[in-house]
Parts: sequence; structure tokens; C-alpha cells
Amino acid sequence: MNDILPPESSRWQWLEDAVRRVMARHAFRNVRLPIMEHTALFVRGIGEVTDIVEKEMYAFEDRADQHGRAEHLALRPEGTAGLVRATVEHNLLYDGGKRLYYMGPMFRRERPQRGRYRQFHQIGAEALGFGGPEVDAELILLAVALWRELGIQNWRLELNSLGQPEERRAHRAALIAYFEQHAEQLDEDARRRLHSNPLRILDTKNPAMQALAEGAPKLMDYLGEASLAHFKAVQAILDANGVPWRLNPRLVRGLDYYNLTVFEFITESLGAQGTICGGGRYDYLIEQIGGKPAPAVGWALGVERVLELLKEEGVTPPEAVPDAYAVVPDAASLPQVMAVLAQLRAAGVAVQMHASADPAQGMGSFKSQFKKADASGARFALIFGADELARGEVALKPLRAVPGQEGAPAQQLCPLADLAGLAARIQSPLAA
Repeated sequence: MNDILPPESSRWQWLEDAVRRVMARHAFRNVRLPIMEHTALFVRGIGEVTDIVEKEMYAFEDRADQHGRAEHLALRPEGTAGLVRATVEHNLLYDGGKRLYYMGPMFRRERPQRGRYRQFHQIGAEALGFGGPEVDAELILLAVALWRELGIQNWRLELNSLGQPEERRAHRAALIAYFEQHAEQLDEDARRRLHSNPLRILDTKNPAMQALAEGAPKLMDYLGEASLAHFKAVQAILDANGVPWRLNPRLVRGLDYYNLTVFEFITESLGAQGTICGGGRYDYLIEQIGGKPAPAVGWALGVERVLELLKEEGVTPPEAVPDAYAVVPDAASLPQVMAVLAQLRAAGVAVQMHASADPAQGMGSFKSQFKKADASGARFALIFGADELARGEVALKPLRAVPGQEGAPAQQLCPLADLAGLAARIQSPLAA
């Protein structure tokens, strides 16, 4: 687990702000969910024989209450199960479908790797109560819109359909028979999953098993007419929107609750950890967790991986810098100065005030304060000298050249009686 400190934290804020803008344009509304849930929620929702539940989940028994009962709790390893639990608990679908999104930390006890820590962060978008293929496509287009908003270009989209449970059962039987015929080639994980979750064997990362997995029966060959029509409708919408995609018959995702459309956005820029966003349809999870049957589809992206990808692609978010830096030569003027700064901040100006490290040493020299003003990245210095204050003025000194203007911009005196005018001048991109 790691700390996220300035200036890195400003990159996170920039990404989160972009997500909020894109979600708002698509009419998705924010939800905030508990970090801890009952362990049984994830066992039922994710699947008892998944890696997450078997190996990676931080699960524990809470202290017993006065009756000797202890609850089994877990830090959330993903967001969908908690969102579905909240949907059921609060009857969110009573008046129709909902488009929701969440942001926050998740926890898995796995080997730390590039862009993934044991506490990592996800952003998820979920559309609940909608069964049509157009909503599958809408979720994919939502992710594409986010990549465009962020300036990410190096991605590819892989699609598959997992069909419906009865179709998967027929495919499952064929898979087991196929892998039993090649039992000597199975690694330990594959042997363990053979009868509990053979579909996951197709997702093996073991190079020695790639040819075997490639030759396995394809789920697509077991899909019925309705499942194929749903999948083709998703593809048609993506094609109409100019979104390139690739069929990957081995794409199964790591969670048991998916059916029909599944998808992943993959990049070649991050080495082996190429998946930056993945999801699909999960029409049976709401009922499985105790609610009335209702369809749903969604995705989640890894924030750390997306930020790594932004670095690799040379996308530099704007730095969080103040508009102005207040130079204060005399501590005696601080009450008046801080009253002025409060009004400027209320008008929307970001101001960093100079402060002394040691009161016994005073506020420091003009030279040292201007050094700090320049280092802050601010466009202006506000100079609260004794003479200026006595005249009811403040000096506004540009610290950066104005694009398109020759020479160094001149310092100006501004009346404190017109702080609205001063705020407008500081915020103007053409201010000089």
C-alpha cells in the first residue's frame, strides 16, 4: 500500500475530474459504498473458486458481540458486488433502471506489480435494470469517451460473449472432456479448476499451456440464436461509432457472475499488465444476491494503471498551481493582507500566501519571497508593501510572460477598493 502525495495527487484529482465530466454527459450518477462488506457477499457474488476469494481477499472474523456472535467481514476486492448489494438493500430499481458510477480503493492480497498495489483504486460504471445490447455498447462507448477526454490513444478493445448459463453448461462439459484428454499437459492451477471452473483455464497465463487453451472448444460454437443476436447488435453499434474491436474467444474475465457480452480494453504500453479496463453483462447477480431478477452491465478501470499509461503516452495533466502568490514584507500588515486574500479567494482566485518558517526571523527578504513566488508556478505576485497599503493599493507583478506579447509585462498598482476588478485581472488569460 502506498501514499499518494503532491504533486502526484494533483494528477489523481485531474483524472477524477475528467471522469466526473464524462459520467455527467452520459447521465451516470455517483454512489459511495462501504470499504468493508460481509465476506459472504463476495463468496456469493464473485465465486467461491475464483482467485480473488480463494487467495487474495482480506477476510477476517470480527470481535464477538455480547452474545458471542462474530461477523465475517472482508475489505472489498472489487466494487460491483457492493453496488448490487446496495441496489437490493435500498430497492434502487423500484422506479426503473439506474446508471451509476463509483470511485475508491479496493484491496487484494496479491503480488504487487506495475500499476497494482494491495490497496489499489478503481473507477466503475454500472447500468442496472437494462437488458438490451444497446446498453452493453453504451458502456463501451462511455469508456471510449473517457479515453478521448484523457488523451489516451494506445488501446485496443477485445470482445467475447459468454452466452447464457445453459449454453455455458454445454460448453463446460465439452471443456472438461477436452482437458481430461490432455490431463498430462495441465498445470497445478488448471488441474484444480478442471471440475470447479474449467472456463478459467482458457485464461491461463502459463506459456506452456497456450497451445492447449487455443485448441479447446470455443464457447461461441455453443451459443444459441438469441445470444448471437445480442452479440451482433453490440458489434453493429460499435461499428457505427467507428470503434475498432477484436473478437477474443478466450476472454472470460476473472469473475463468475458474467453472461453474454464481456470486454477488455488493453494497452501494449505497460508490459504484461495490459488490461486497463474490463467488464461485461451480469444479468443474474442481482437475483443471486437476494434481489428481484434484473439485468445489469458494467465495467471497472484501474486508476493506477491508467495513470501509468498517461505517463507512457506523454500526457501531462496541468499542474495545480496558484493564480497568485502574496508577498508580505511586514508581519504587522498580516491582518489587513489576509482580509484582502479572503475576499480574492471568495471571488475564485487561488492565492498562496507567504508565511514565515520562524516568527523570530520575520517574513524574510523581498528576494527570498520572490524566489518562492516564482517556484510556486503562480502567474502573478501580489506585493503588499507598506507604502502601497498606506495608499490603499496592492502591486500586481506578472511572473510569467504573456503568450503573444513582447517583453516583460509591467507591474501595476491596483486599488484595494476594487477587489472584484483585481480578481478579474488575475484570472484573465490575457492579463499583463
